[in-house]
Amino acid sequence: MGIDDTIFKAYDVRGTCPGQIDERVADLLGRALTEQLSARTLGIGMDPRPTSPELAAAFAVGAEDVGATIEDFGMVATEMLYWGVASRGLDGGVMVTASHNPPEYNGFKLVGEGAMPLSGDAGIPELKRGVCAMDTGVVSEPYITNKSTGAASVDLYDAYVDHLMTFCEPRTWDDWQVVMDAANGAAGKLAPLVFDRTPIWRDELNFDVDGTFPNHEPNPLLEENRRELSERVVADKATMGIAWDGDADRCFFVDEHGEFVPGDFVTALLAEALLARHPGAAILYDLRASRAVPDIIRANGGVPLVNRVGHAFFKQRMRREPVLFGGEVSGHYYFRDNYNADSGFIPALLVLDLLARKKATLAELLEPLRGTYFISGEINSEVEDVPGAMERLRKRFSDGETSTLDGVSVDYEHWHFNVRPSNTEPLVRLNLGADDRELMEEKRDKVLAVIRGG
Repeated sequence: MGIDDTIFKAYDVRGTCPGQIDERVADLLGRALTEQLSARTLGIGMDPRPTSPELAAAFAVGAEDVGATIEDFGMVATEMLYWGVASRGLDGGVMVTASHNPPEYNGFKLVGEGAMPLSGDAGIPELKRGVCAMDTGVVSEPYITNKSTGAASVDLYDAYVDHLMTFCEPRTWDDWQVVMDAANGAAGKLAPLVFDRTPIWRDELNFDVDGTFPNHEPNPLLEENRRELSERVVADKATMGIAWDGDADRCFFVDEHGEFVPGDFVTALLAEALLARHPGAAILYDLRASRAVPDIIRANGGVPLVNRVGHAFFKQRMRREPVLFGGEVSGHYYFRDNYNADSGFIPALLVLDLLARKKATLAELLEPLRGTYFISGEINSEVEDVPGAMERLRKRFSDGETSTLDGVSVDYEHWHFNVRPSNTEPLVRLNLGADDRELMEEKRDKVLAVIRGG
């Protein structure tokens, strides 16, 4: 039976494991990536899912068979794989992870030189062709026989924590109590090493590293997965709460009242923190964001630049242009001084720095944003005819300032929205912002009615 080619996604290779993903797939990916990149050296990292070690080993065997030398970083956060590949000058690498997905999934995030990601626009289609060309559909049992990887083990932790600490000034912090939820993922190993170097008093939730994710799915964007965090922050009168996803490349915040902080507000706060050190810098933000982001960037002397959604598009542009930082509402934050890669830990350090510099609580920092910018959050609609829905939007809202950079974006004086089709499902995703709550709710319902055929 041949490989299920639906595992090749817009930003990674991912599927059920066992099922769609197995050692044979991993072996072929190792061969195909090595040949595609003409790679001599590759790095491998993995999340703590039970199937990750066997997939990482199979990938290494395949890559080594066609000439690559492997550096094995072991169980790490995804950002450490990116940093390891870039800082050590490797030709590419792979992170074995399914990120925030449930434990029955696994997959591969793939990068080239400088930790530049392969994506559906560049790299993954070629990889798919390479893997499918090698796939005979004939499987021996077991697939890999009497083979072991010659990968060299490399421990990145101490050096990576040193790198993270260059982004913050913990000597200025108070001994705040911060509730942290590692979701039993990779953050459970990295966070203690980072925050032991600070005055922070950690209140740990789900820090036992367990890739079956026994307490909740490692997706903090879903309210039910951060409920315990919010409740603990309030009960313990903590300064704030921080949650990470399974591979710890995204972090999310709740304030001292247990209220979730949307990603575009986090982007605005991070821009303010960084512009204090780098006046006049350019900041990249995604077109789903509310006007809070460009307004705060300008107010702090920066240059706001809008970008289409997706980590490959952010990282490519940050390589081409002198951009200091990029933020997406999904919780991905990219840093020039981190090889343009995203990190789930640098944002946490910068927000704590900002609290110290402004001598304010997180809710106090957010008050002017929450009182000025009213956002819908991302709302998904399942539609049978996605192109038809997008055309209805273009026609119905043609009197606004329209952009088709990524989906359909329309700006009016007091409100704006973006609608993007899903890459993998018959869905469209709405993000809408307005100057007041009533207007936001009215326009949200109006746009949704058009999307859904009204």
